[in-house]
Amino acid sequence: MILTVSGMQVRFSGVAVFPPLSFTLAEGRTLVVLGPNGAGKTLLLRALLELLPHEGTVTWKPATRVGYVPQRVPLQRDLPVSVGDFFGFKRTAPPGFSAREALSQVGIDDPAFLRRQIGVLSSGQFQRVLIAWALSGNPDALLFDEPTAGIDIEGERTIHELLAGIRRQRPISLILVTHDLSTVYAEADHVLCLNRRASCYGPPQEILDPATLGRIFGRETKYVRHDHF
Repeated sequence: MILTVSGMQVRFSGVAVFPPLSFTLAEGRTLVVLGPNGAGKTLLLRALLELLPHEGTVTWKPATRVGYVPQRVPLQRDLPVSVGDFFGFKRTAPPGFSAREALSQVGIDDPAFLRRQIGVLSSGQFQRVLIAWALSGNPDALLFDEPTAGIDIEGERTIHELLAGIRRQRPISLILVTHDLSTVYAEADHVLCLNRRASCYGPPQEILDPATLGRIFGRETKYVRHDHF
């Protein structure tokens, strides 16, 4: 296992954000974290990165390199920073790092793209820049917080195809946070579902049923699988 979590719980002002969580992530596999808005999914990722205090244990395989793609990074449209400048801020890039090579991994091969201002990029383009940034550290595991949030349908398709391409290139482990049920069967080997009162964990085909989804989302939920991607 590349990651083993046992009894994790995050508290604010003494109040638990979610029930104690125990789960694992195998090397080269994908875990989708599913739940409604406010369920604590982003806080879970930050705790896995040891950016928040927590109870329980989080054990990464020794020497594991972890990349992180946040949900949203607010952009000022008049920000005088190019894509190349943005990559120049990175301090953890390996020797011989090339921003062009990093962008090529996410399907951006135009050398002129490095001169484009960050503020004029579409949400889909900027999401790919963030993924390239995370990949540039040659990580063993990638944590994505809502990878398709704020992106149109075509951009969403591109992100899903990109994630599938990353997995074909190397046995990288992925954790994807979402509240979108369609992402589960498109990406997940296992799913961790949670809200502030309940959680479940296992292969999606075994644990996702109307009763479980109703318990997690707080209402009667029907799920129909569509193979869009």
